[in-house]
Amino acid sequence: MDKEVAVLQRKLEAELKNFKDSQKEFNKLVQTQQQLDGQFFENKSIMEELQMLKPTNTVYKLYGPVLVKQDLDESKQNVGKRIEYISKELKRCAENINQLEQKQDKYRANLQKLQQQYQSQMALAKQ
Repeated sequence: MDKEVAVLQRKLEAELKNFKDSQKEFNKLVQTQQQLDGQFFENKSIMEELQMLKPTNTVYKLYGPVLVKQDLDESKQNVGKRIEYISKELKRCAENINQLEQKQDKYRANLQKLQQQYQSQMALAKQ
């Protein structure tokens, strides 16, 4: 009987460790998603400002401590590519979060089942 309880306890501890690891990974993904959201909206506002400019306006890009003149179309193209890349990263991040949530649900269900088994084994051991 003690052997069965010990085995259940080890399973429970292993499942709990997996669940905690997935929570850490989940938190990292959410943080990454928030960062990407910020970058996405920043680039969207830059693109809106670039759209308001006339072809005769001058655009400068900051390279380190130096402002360098840049073609308006080239600037729009660069920002557009950045927005596209960030959008793809956001989509990938959201998919990973969904997969991780499903994984966590499975861990939760397994943890509940193992806890019930452990409690019933402990109750039998006390009798």
